[in-house]
Amino acid sequence: MPSKYDLVCFDMDGTLTRTRSTWSWVHECLGTEDEEGYQLFINQKITEQEFMRMDIEVWKQAKPGICRKDLVKIFQGLPLIQGIQETIATLRDAGIRCVIISGGIDIAAEMIVNEFGFDGFAADGLAMDEEGRLTGEGVKVVDLQDKSIWVRKFIEKYGTTPERTVSIGNSFTDIPMFKTSGFSIAINADEYTEAEATVKIKTENIADILDLILFDKE
Repeated sequence: MPSKYDLVCFDMDGTLTRTRSTWSWVHECLGTEDEEGYQLFINQKITEQEFMRMDIEVWKQAKPGICRKDLVKIFQGLPLIQGIQETIATLRDAGIRCVIISGGIDIAAEMIVNEFGFDGFAADGLAMDEEGRLTGEGVKVVDLQDKSIWVRKFIEKYGTTPERTVSIGNSFTDIPMFKTSGFSIAINADEYTEAEATVKIKTENIADILDLILFDKE
C-alpha cells in the first residue's frame, strides 16, 4: 500500500545521534566545554551566531590550527542511534524522501547523509580558510528559532505538501517543524516537546518510527 507521506524531515542532534549535539561532541573529543555559552544561548542572552563563535574559539585554543580533517576524524566516532540504515532504506523503498534539518554541524550531517542514503540536508557550517582551518566564525544556515523554514523548502523541492510531510525531533527547536507537518514524532524528548507532537516514543532504535509512518497508527 502506498504511503500517505512523501517526505520525512529528521532532526540530527539528539535524534539521530546519541549525544546532545555535534557541537558538544567536538568538545567531548577535545576535552573542552562551553557550558556557559550553552546556558547563555538557551536563556536567549546571546545569538546563535555568538554561541557558535564561542564554541569555535574554545576549540581553537585547545587545538591550534584545527581544520576540517580534524573534524571529519572526530565525527567518524560520533555515536548514533540504532536502526538508521534500516529506517532510511525502508522509507525510501516506500517512495519517501528523507532529509536532515539541524542546527548541528554540516560536516557531520553530510557524513550521515552519505553513509545512510538520505536525500539531502540543511545544517550549520564552519567558516574555513583556503587550507581548511577554522577561522573562528560559524555559518548560520538553519535558524533554530524557526526550523520550519527548511521544512517548507524541502516540501517545495520535492513537490509535496505539509499534510504529506513527517517531522521527527527531540527538543523545543523542533516544534516549528512539527507545526509545519501533517504528522510529527517526538523521539526521546522532554515533556514540553512531546506535548507539541502528534505522537511520542521512547526508544533506542529509530526503526520503531516505521510502523507509525508506514502503517499510520495514530
